[in-house]
Parts: sequence; structure tokens; C-alpha cells
Amino acid sequence: MNYADIKKVDVANGPGTRVSLFVSGCNHHCKGCFNQCAWDFNYGEKFTEETMNKILEDLDKPYIKGLTLLGGEPLEHENQKGLLPLVKKVKEKFPEKTIWCYTGFDFEKDVSGRMMKEWQETKELMKYVDVLVDGKFQEEKKDIKLRFRGSSNQRIIDVPKSFQQNKVVMTEFMN
Repeated sequence: MNYADIKKVDVANGPGTRVSLFVSGCNHHCKGCFNQCAWDFNYGEKFTEETMNKILEDLDKPYIKGLTLLGGEPLEHENQKGLLPLVKKVKEKFPEKTIWCYTGFDFEKDVSGRMMKEWQETKELMKYVDVLVDGKFQEEKKDIKLRFRGSSNQRIIDVPKSFQQNKVVMTEFMN
């Protein structure tokens, strides 16, 4: 897996101050995407053990509330394989910090409806994700007043509650 960028201090992609990892590789190619360079799976740097350790070090500050995974597309299968060891270590070392993941995939149709059945990585990865912002960016539904999402079709989903209740449960950030 490659990554396009790591932001050590990010306040735009989830609540509080966060560390954000922008992975490389996306097949959605949304019109108006803010990060088109990250569509290429070979863009950026290789994600290594050293990269993972640096992210863990960046997270080890009391003012950092959690980790955000963006892209590119974190839920492309090859990216899931690279992210799984990271999210496991994050939750092991910092159980109080949240993990947010932005995806162009739809939670019911793609993530729980298909990917979790086809790929063990998805099933395991979703155990560690607290919040999933789902849905492709739609330029015609872009709204800069929305919190933590780019277009009004995107949802901010509480992943653990959704699995517990066997239905999509939105977070308080949807308002």
C-alpha cells in the first residue's frame, strides 16, 4: 500500500485534533474530488512499519483525539490489507482514541452487503472503525456548511451501534 500524505494535526476530518492518513488508490474517480492525485495506487510513499510507528508516535499526545483514514480510498481491498495492522495497533495502544474512515462505498450495499462477505479484512477492519463517512462525493450536492463531509448524500455512521442494532445508526455529527 502507498500513502499520499499524513497530517499530524488535522481539525477538518473528524472531531477534535486528529492524525489523518491519506492512502493512495481509488477507483471511484468522483467528479470534483479534492484529492485526484491519490487515485493512483502507486502515488506517494510506501506504507512501511516505520510509517506505522511514526503515526503511533503522532497519536501519542493527549490533545490528539484519534486517527482518520482517507484517500484515495481506504476500503479498496489492497488498502484494507495495509490498514488492518495499523488500526489494530492504534486500538491496542490507544483504546480511548477514535478511528474515522472516509469511503466512497455505501455502508449497506458495499461494505456490509458485499465486502464483509467476500473479504476477511473488511470484516476485521470494521471491528476497529468507530465512524464511517460513506458515499461518493457528488459535486452537485457539495455543501461547504456540512460538518465532516463534502456532499449532502454522504452519511456519518456510528459503526459499532449500526452492527449492534443491525441497522444504520447516524452519529450526532449528521446535524
